[in-house]
Amino acid sequence: MLRRNVLRVLSIGLLLVFALNLLLIFYTKRTVQELILGDRQNKLHFALSELNWTVMDRLSRLEANLQHLKQTMKLATKQSEDGLGMLATVKDEKHPFPDTAHAKEGGFFKENPHKVLFPDSELFKKWGRDLSEAQQKEAEDLFQKFGYNVYLSDRLPLDRTLPDTRDSSRDKLDYSLLRCGGFSLRWLLLLQSTGSRGLDQQLWDTGLVALRHVESSCIRDQTCVPCTGRWISIHWTTRKVLLGFSLRKKCHWKRYPSQLPSLSVILIFMDEALSVIQRAITSIVQRTPPRLLKEIILVDDFSSNGELKADLDEKIKLYNQKSPGLLKIIRHTERRGLAAARNTGREMATADVVAILDAHIEVNVGWAEPILAWIQEDRTVIVSPVFDNILFDTFELIKYALAVDGFGWELWCRYDALPKAWVDLHDVTAPVRSPSIMGILAANRLFLAEIGSLDGGMLTYGGENVELSLRVWQCGGRIEVLPCSRVAHLERHHKPYSLDLRIPLKRNALRVAEIWMDEYKDMVYMAWNIPLQNSGINFGDISSRMALRKRLKCKTFDWYLKNVYPLLKPVRSVVAYGRMKNTLDERVCLDQGAVPGNTPIVHHCHQYSTQVLSCSGSSVSLLWLSLNVYYHLTGEFYVGPLIAQRDADDRCLTDPGKGEKPTLEPCSKAVKNRLNIRWDFKPGRAVINRVTRRCLEMKRDIWGGYTLVLRACTTQVWTIQYTVRNWGSD
Repeated sequence: MLRRNVLRVLSIGLLLVFALNLLLIFYTKRTVQELILGDRQNKLHFALSELNWTVMDRLSRLEANLQHLKQTMKLATKQSEDGLGMLATVKDEKHPFPDTAHAKEGGFFKENPHKVLFPDSELFKKWGRDLSEAQQKEAEDLFQKFGYNVYLSDRLPLDRTLPDTRDSSRDKLDYSLLRCGGFSLRWLLLLQSTGSRGLDQQLWDTGLVALRHVESSCIRDQTCVPCTGRWISIHWTTRKVLLGFSLRKKCHWKRYPSQLPSLSVILIFMDEALSVIQRAITSIVQRTPPRLLKEIILVDDFSSNGELKADLDEKIKLYNQKSPGLLKIIRHTERRGLAAARNTGREMATADVVAILDAHIEVNVGWAEPILAWIQEDRTVIVSPVFDNILFDTFELIKYALAVDGFGWELWCRYDALPKAWVDLHDVTAPVRSPSIMGILAANRLFLAEIGSLDGGMLTYGGENVELSLRVWQCGGRIEVLPCSRVAHLERHHKPYSLDLRIPLKRNALRVAEIWMDEYKDMVYMAWNIPLQNSGINFGDISSRMALRKRLKCKTFDWYLKNVYPLLKPVRSVVAYGRMKNTLDERVCLDQGAVPGNTPIVHHCHQYSTQVLSCSGSSVSLLWLSLNVYYHLTGEFYVGPLIAQRDADDRCLTDPGKGEKPTLEPCSKAVKNRLNIRWDFKPGRAVINRVTRRCLEMKRDIWGGYTLVLRACTTQVWTIQYTVRNWGSD
């Protein structure tokens, strides 16, 4: 009873605050309009008083907070109705801290916590400390099976509220620091307007006009000074323009054509939790305009999870009772992999545009309109939304920063910085040109078919996104990320596809290299530590894909590097690579050691792993590559994975010149500091620094292992796994 009364008082209080602010906004707007347009304009003498600027600032702040007040009331009402504190929260581009939101049914907020049964489980690091022992066992079993917190998912509302993570805050008044010709000014600018001067104008329904790159004169205390403005919004008067608003376009205010293409959404899954699939469906249905959403197609890649059979079919029937024919499902009779499943969905789709998504997502408000509008403008563009992250343990939404999608020579995805050309637009709603795509994508259905859809020869998981990206760019299309379309992706702590993802990742990477990368394919072989000849890896029949490349008259990979992805750095002087061993004990290999850190070590030559790489919230360990070594014709040893970026450095084995410990230094820094990074080496011989003439050798440490030392040469020699085109055979 007390809780209900508190909520009632809170709701009434919020209503009063809301009404007061609304009244003040309307009153202030009217006052400002009179100030600008009415008879009082003549009293201004072309300069607003400090009081008027305060009023304008108050208006901006009140309008910016209006949506927040409405959202707060909505959340309070929802919590009062269902008793759940499970509403999603968002933290800008950083990881959150612990469980502030947990389900009542889960036994949270109890005064006496139970014994923690799984203290080392990643599931319980930030969540579930108050679960009973039986509940902990249930949650841990589900976590091990699915890779995320199914126990929590089953207790979350399917239609939970997500924060709007688009860049949607209302443009603020920014009259206090306008920089012009070196001056910091507080002013009201006056601009004689003739309607010409080549200004880039965009009328708003509020009467505001956006001017880009304004070149005019600025008045400060009746004194004119030269001025070059950036984005400025203005209010038109009869013959003059009052300037004082700084403007950046925001997604929240963007308008789209009333006539847009129809949309088929394809959800791919294999052994997902039923509640996760339902939440994806619910978010799509609730946050996509019904006039645009033609169908949702579920593709089951041979799941073994029993509830994805009859139980899922029953849920589909319930959805279709409300919207007949909206949901469709097709099930593979054998495991065919991610690329083949996506092709199955595309072939079944009938709408103008297909959006191919994972089934462990939640789309956010306004996600579909930017996609459909941009593809309607150009049918050859493949687009990606911006990913946000749903944490696997707490299901908290983390806003990810806008970035472009790239990859390294392993063809595993990574995020790259925004291109300068896009930043210089000063338009946060503009599409961003991207070298690659993460895997969640949307395209014109017919165009995607024309360029070969996805490569069905890619097995299980990994590389299919890079393959599609190269084909799109090299064969006449383009890829862009849309800042105003946001999709939250549920990360997995571990994947159900296979115990060792290296096998399909490596095999798929070689298939892409052989089809699309021409003479640069060697980089992929070296990055994966595979011999250039007789690799022993069967990447399947590629004859049909090579014929497709010829038929589409696709450009070369060299063209792609120079025109699309100049950030990707080829390394052409490698003459030997792979695991490097000392004949003193061939059970250990040269290794980059701890990262961060700059001390190389020797370590047992098993699949040592201390780092995890991630794509759109999905993690996979790739640090067996920490054992890789690359020897260059010019004498440098790169130790660790190849750094594929032009603006980043590989790490070079270095003799500091004093002490007995070798180090790993960024190669350009080492050259700048005149460190000793060049070595004489041939397979089966010593490793000798060209300047100090000291040898890289091993010696026993006090724990019975080995440590690397630099000293006068003894009889120790080293071997390296592979050589390029018979180098070192003399």
